[in-house]
Amino acid sequence: MTYCRNLFNYQRRKSSPVNIAQVPLGGSYPVRIQSMTNCSTLDTVCCVEQIKKIVAAGADYVRLTAQGTKEAENLGNIRREIRKQGVEVPLIADIHFNPKAAEMAASQVEKVRINPGNFADPLHIELPKGGVSDLGGVSILELEKQKVRERLLPLLAICKKRGTALRIGVNHGSLSSRMMLRYGDSPRGMVESCMEYLRICVEEDFSRVVISIKSSNTLAMIHTVRLLVKTMEAEGMSFPLHLGVTEAGDGEDGRIKSAVGIGSLLLDGIGDTVRVSLSEDPEVEIPVARKLVEYVEERKGHALINAKAFEGFDPYSYKRRESKKAGIIGKEQVPVVIQDHSQGLTTDYSFADPMPDFIYLGTKTPEAPRKDNIPQICDYRVYREQTQCYPLFEVAQIEELSGCKAALRFLRVCHTDLNEGLLQQLEKEQNLVLWLYSSHLNAAAEMRAAFHTLLNLGSYLPVVVAAAYSTEDVENLQVQAATDLGFLLADGFGDGVCISAGGLQAECLSLMFGILQATRSRISKTEYISCPGCGRTLFNLQSTLAKVKAGTSHLKGLKIAVMGCIVNGPGEMADADYGYVGAGRGRISLYKGKLCVEKNIPEEEALERLLNLIQKDR
Repeated sequence: MTYCRNLFNYQRRKSSPVNIAQVPLGGSYPVRIQSMTNCSTLDTVCCVEQIKKIVAAGADYVRLTAQGTKEAENLGNIRREIRKQGVEVPLIADIHFNPKAAEMAASQVEKVRINPGNFADPLHIELPKGGVSDLGGVSILELEKQKVRERLLPLLAICKKRGTALRIGVNHGSLSSRMMLRYGDSPRGMVESCMEYLRICVEEDFSRVVISIKSSNTLAMIHTVRLLVKTMEAEGMSFPLHLGVTEAGDGEDGRIKSAVGIGSLLLDGIGDTVRVSLSEDPEVEIPVARKLVEYVEERKGHALINAKAFEGFDPYSYKRRESKKAGIIGKEQVPVVIQDHSQGLTTDYSFADPMPDFIYLGTKTPEAPRKDNIPQICDYRVYREQTQCYPLFEVAQIEELSGCKAALRFLRVCHTDLNEGLLQQLEKEQNLVLWLYSSHLNAAAEMRAAFHTLLNLGSYLPVVVAAAYSTEDVENLQVQAATDLGFLLADGFGDGVCISAGGLQAECLSLMFGILQATRSRISKTEYISCPGCGRTLFNLQSTLAKVKAGTSHLKGLKIAVMGCIVNGPGEMADADYGYVGAGRGRISLYKGKLCVEKNIPEEEALERLLNLIQKDR
C-alpha cells in the first residue's frame, strides 16, 4: 500500500464518512472549510458575533477553545444563542490537557478535538514493590496503553450517547513524553501517537472519528500525513483527514506556507476538511481555504498522465534529487530564482532588495550588461553572444544547442518530450539546464511525472520549474503557485523556479523566495512561526506579531515563534530558534529553542529583551 494510489493522476482518497450534525464530511462529501474563534470562550456575546462572521464568510464548521470545564460548559450557552439567531453551523471544542473539559464539551457541541500529546500524559504507573520484575509478564508499554484507554473510554461513551464526533489531533512538537522517549520528535512518533488512539476507537466500535497531524514545518506535515494514510490502510482504516499548517503566520508568508502544506496533500487526493491558520481575523481564513480547495478540485476528470513511478522514490522523507552542476544551478546549490521580464516588466534592483539570480527576457533584446549585473536568459532566436546572457532553446533546436558555445544553456521541455533517445543526446552536453513547463490541467502532477521519468532514465540534468498563471488576483496567485511548486519542492524536485503571471509579474519575486523558504529549500529571510490566536491568547496577537517582525526582520535565517499561550508555546512552536510566548495577562516568557530562559517578564520589555537574547548568541 502507498499513501497515494496514483502519483500522477488526481483522484481523491476514499475516506469513511463521518456525520457532524447536518454537515457530514469524508466519503464523497465536499472538502469542508473551518476556522476558530479567538476571543474568550466565557464571553458568549463575542463568540456568537465571531461565529456569525466566520459562517458568513463561508465556513462549514467553527471551533472554539475550552481550556477548562467552565469554558466547556459555556459552549452550551454559545450554541443555544447562535441557534436562536438561526445559525446552524456545527461547533467544535478544542481541548488540551483536560479530559474533564473534553467530557463536558462532548455533551455541549457536535465535535470535540483532543491532542494525544497532552490528553493522557503524563501517566503515573504504580510499580509493585518488586519493581518491573513483578508485573506478571505485562510490559510498561502495555500498562501505559491501559492508562490511555482508561482515560479515553469515558469520553468515547459520552460521544456515543450524544452522537458527538471526535477529532484526534496530533501536533508536531507536542508529542507525549512516552512517544518522545520511543521515537523522538519524528514522523513515526506522530503517526504512532495517532494510531494508539485510533486502535482504541476501533476496538470500542467508535467510528465517528476525524484525524489531523499538523506542523509548522510544511515538509514534516506532508511526509507525516502520507505515512499516516499508509499506516491506516495497512490496518484497514479509512478515517477522514483534517489538514492544516499550524502557526503559519500572516500575510503572504502565511498563505504560502498553508498552500504548500495543505495544497500538496490535496493534490495527492488527501484531505476532507481544511483550516488555514492565519494570525489575522478568523473570517479572513475562509476565502483563502476556499480558493485552495477549488484550485485543486479543478483537476477532477483531467486527461490521463502516463508515467512510471521511480521505485526508489520515498514519499515519507525529504531527499533532494541529485543533479549535475551547471554554473550556479544544480548539484548541492540552493535553487535559483528567475524573474520573468518577457511581458514588459522592467525593474532595477538595489542590493537591499531580494534579487533574482536570472532574468528571463523571452524575445526581448538583452541589455549588455545590466547595471545590477543580473544575468539574462532569452529565447535562442534573439540570442547574441555576449557577457552574462544565456540562450533558451526549444526541442526542435537541438542541433543549434549542440553548436552553441554559451557558458550556460537552457532547453524548454515538457513531460512528453522526455524519452531515452533525447536524454542520451543531452547527457553529452555540458552546462545544460532543462526548463520544465506543463500546459496540462494537472500541471504539477505532469511535472512530477517528468521528474520520475528523469529518475527512471538515469538523467542528472538540473531542472528549472517554470509555472505560468493567468489570474489577476494576488491571493489566488499565492495559493496556486505555492500549491504547485510546493508539491514538487517537497518531493525534492527542482533546481530553480520561474513563475509567470501576466500583470502580477512584479509580485512573483517575493512569492518565489517565499515558496522556497516555506519548503526549507532556500532561506532568504526571517521565518515567523505564529499561531492564529484563540480564546487562550494572552495578548493582541496581530499587533504583537507586527511589532516583533519590525524588530527582527533583518535576522535572516532565524525562526522566531510568536505564540499566544503556553499551549501553543513550547511544544507547538516545534523547531523555532527563539520564542515569544504569552505567560499571563501582560506577561511574556522568552524561549531559546524549547528552553524557557526568561519567565513572566512585562510585555512592554519583552521585545527589547528578545533582541538582547538573540544578540548575545550572534
